Amino acid sequence: MIRRIIVLAALCGLSLLPAIAQHRDPSKPYVLKAARMFDGKSNAIVAPGIVVVTGGKITGVGSSANLPSGAEVVDLGDATLLPGFIDAHTHLTMMYNEDYAKAALDGLRKPIPEMALDASVNARITLMAGFTTVRDVGSRDYLDAGLRNAIERGVVPGPRMLVAVHAIGATGGHCDETGYREGALGPETGPEVGVINGPDEARRAVRLAHKYGATIIKTCATGGVLSLADAVDTPQLTQAELDALVDEAHALRLKTAAHAHGAEGAKRAIRAGIDSIEHGSFLDDEGLDMMKQKGTYYVPTLMAVEGLSEQIQKGVPIPPAIKVKAEDAIAHVHLTFQKALAKGIKIGLGTDAAVYPHGRNAEEFHQMVDLGMKPIDALKAGTASDADLLGLANKIGTLEIGKLADVVAVPGDPLQNIRQTEHVFFVMKEGVVYKNEKPN
Repeated sequence: MIRRIIVLAALCGLSLLPAIAQHRDPSKPYVLKAARMFDGKSNAIVAPGIVVVTGGKITGVGSSANLPSGAEVVDLGDATLLPGFIDAHTHLTMMYNEDYAKAALDGLRKPIPEMALDASVNARITLMAGFTTVRDVGSRDYLDAGLRNAIERGVVPGPRMLVAVHAIGATGGHCDETGYREGALGPETGPEVGVINGPDEARRAVRLAHKYGATIIKTCATGGVLSLADAVDTPQLTQAELDALVDEAHALRLKTAAHAHGAEGAKRAIRAGIDSIEHGSFLDDEGLDMMKQKGTYYVPTLMAVEGLSEQIQKGVPIPPAIKVKAEDAIAHVHLTFQKALAKGIKIGLGTDAAVYPHGRNAEEFHQMVDLGMKPIDALKAGTASDADLLGLANKIGTLEIGKLADVVAVPGDPLQNIRQTEHVFFVMKEGVVYKNEKPN
């Protein structure tokens, strides 16, 4: 078994330690110590930080915790213990590429097994950045479901994954392949790949996604930045289609997320009962007030904006139609975030990983703080709030007795410098240590 892991690690270009770490005894008890701790729910960081782990779960927290005999004590020094970070908007099976034409060609030429190996590297990088759980909201060829399964079986290291299989949207919309001549990609797309027309097809697409492994339903309620055939803010699904989609997903006890830049499309999704709005660049006051009333989460994906801004500043060749849409969204999303913050809307941390290089997920924390969010609330967004959004608050998101032992450590105090979250040096997932690189 170990030999198979070593061969796979070599193929993926991985360090052997994290892959083999998954096969250590998860029942081994640990006592994690650090100068301070954030439990994911409190309004302050406490000192000292102590977390006791037994059998992959947290069995004690704080200075009064009972320390089991024979436990391995891991003293992390002048650091802060936190719950494993959560990213509510990733695309682990997609590669970051600044060459738009090459990315499109790679999508047509790369064999699916090669894409799967690429994705496994992205998963490892994300875990090493401190993200022990992700919501992956759009893939192809069941790559995300396969990656999720491989991680769960211990074949490759990576975060816990909720997967969408593919996003669901309208013919010719952001969730459909556009920019090619008719017939170039084969038969016209349909519900089997998440492309719908009408409420009945919306229900069928949800059922098919669920049948083949989806644990989250993601839809495209408006146009997008990186698609060629649509304006960024146009609504793309009718109210009836969104009503059917959300109703069917919720009947299957699946959470829902809507890609929505434009105000009208977002409001249709909110009326339908969507669980979160992603991006939300052009949300208006009416839409934001609806979100506040219904408890809809806002996932602003500020790192997507950062990634696009960096490409524009570097002069990366971007198709003109896409560049215009990107600049329009960039000009609005920061203001929208600040309005949502002022209205007290629930905000989750999601980054749109793949629009920027994988592994930079934690930069979303400082993006939110730079726009006025309190550091403690940014930490909650990427831990307890995201756990609530994902429907996993009973398992992850806080350092509490009975929760899964997902624990990370960063140097110093992240409330004094939120960018310490970008320097995770200790990662534990379900009681298994994947990274321990204590600074000297």
